[in-house]
Amino acid sequence: MRHINPEGLHRSPAFSQAVVVEQPTKTIYIGGQNGVDAAGAVVGPTVYEQSRQAFRNLATILESEGAALSDIVHWRIATVAGQSFDDGVRAFQEVWSRADPPPAITVHVVAALGPGILVEIDAVAAV
Repeated sequence: MRHINPEGLHRSPAFSQAVVVEQPTKTIYIGGQNGVDAAGAVVGPTVYEQSRQAFRNLATILESEGAALSDIVHWRIATVAGQSFDDGVRAFQEVWSRADPPPAITVHVVAALGPGILVEIDAVAAV
């Protein structure tokens, strides 16, 4: 993997502008993960709690394939309008090692997700 932040574009410690994955490699496409536990129950009423659970769910999927969060090359995050984006960033900072280059990230603010759901994260990982 090569994380690209070309001259002339904004540089951020929170995301890379692009990530190049050279083939051959195993690619894992992870569907949207919410802040729900193994029983399907929403874990809490805040973006922070739900983001932490969504990251745990992502980690569980990756571990089942011999991968880790650091193998993620792209996140797509949807959060419900009016929620604190800072709380999601705080949860991300707790799970992402500052030693690893951050993935490319796309964030969408949406009108609604599901009942009680405030955040959804899908990802692509390259192993």
